[in-house]
Amino acid sequence: MPVSVDPTSVDPSRDQSAPANTSAGGRTSVQAPAGQKGEELRPHAEDAFAAELAALAAQDDRPRPDRWRMSPWAVAMYLLGGTLPDGTVITPKYVGPRRIVEVAVTTLATDRALLLLGVPGTAKTWVSEHLAAAVSGDSTLLVQGTAGTPEEAIRYGWNYAQLLAHGPSHDALVPSPVMRAMAEGMTARVEELTRIPADVQDTLITILSEKTLPIPELGSEVQAVHGFNLIATANDRDRGVNDLSSALRRRFNTVVLPLPESADAEVDIVSRRVDQIGRSLDLPAVPDGIDEIRRVVTVFRELRDGITADGRTKLKSPSGTLSTAEAISVVTNGLALSAHFGDGVLRASDVAAGILGAVVRDPAADRVIWQEYLEAVVRERDGWKDFYRACREVSA
Repeated sequence: MPVSVDPTSVDPSRDQSAPANTSAGGRTSVQAPAGQKGEELRPHAEDAFAAELAALAAQDDRPRPDRWRMSPWAVAMYLLGGTLPDGTVITPKYVGPRRIVEVAVTTLATDRALLLLGVPGTAKTWVSEHLAAAVSGDSTLLVQGTAGTPEEAIRYGWNYAQLLAHGPSHDALVPSPVMRAMAEGMTARVEELTRIPADVQDTLITILSEKTLPIPELGSEVQAVHGFNLIATANDRDRGVNDLSSALRRRFNTVVLPLPESADAEVDIVSRRVDQIGRSLDLPAVPDGIDEIRRVVTVFRELRDGITADGRTKLKSPSGTLSTAEAISVVTNGLALSAHFGDGVLRASDVAAGILGAVVRDPAADRVIWQEYLEAVVRERDGWKDFYRACREVSA
């Protein structure tokens, strides 16, 4: 009979000389040097939106699955936004079909894992983080998938000083984020699952089907408790890199996150995210540049779709994805330019270089496509003369 082991009793920071602070959620953080601000550049979702999560939890009287911080209904409201009975406004974290969010949340309340699939820039990571924050109050149990991700990142590792001194033992065991989530009944996250080598991916099969993680070196195992589940993200562009085996894919319920349906929806998404990022960087307010945001979104959508918004002119699409996330990056960089080298108002000259960098990924093929688009579409469009001149200047 295998013996279960509690990985939370293992301290991964053992034998480290630097002191660490432990947050309420069990995370450890390094103290900032004296005299420096302790504000994080990019707080975790559960920290950045702590007030909204607390307000939702306080007014949520619906049934909650074991170890969930709030009900599935409240989790969906946290992602989609709304107004609580006491007037608290919950800001939307995801702008898209409501049913997609409801299916994703419902999946996490079952024994099936959730796979968020989509093209780059469709907010897979963003949705994954906020789902984990709302369900478990901790979005940091994360495995980042790369071509070099080892099996230990998903299963467990060893403190080699302890291992060499005393051999395999519970004290030498270093739990992975997935192992911790299993033992504590929380939500683990695996980013870019299809970037991980196939043999490492398959370590998830036993975890997701048997809800058990064997530790043969100790003759023991970790059994998942109620509340445990896993969210993975995968990129459509990575198909054929490390495709999921049929056995592993069956363990997931797949939810496809689409690109924004309309230009207005995409402008809204870009404006909201840029406003959030801009506040943390003390950049100008987004409303001052809403016209330029709309132009960036229009350019991206037309080149991405291969046709102009009015449907009259067919276009060649460049090699890049021209995603909503890239539009956010272009506008944020433009705001920084306007703040530090301009008058604080976002103008065409501030976003032109960023658009060029996003569109022209292949200098040979993409540059021709971009020049054709400038001359055939942008040059002839009413009210876009300043944008045309700015783009021509950086493209020369």
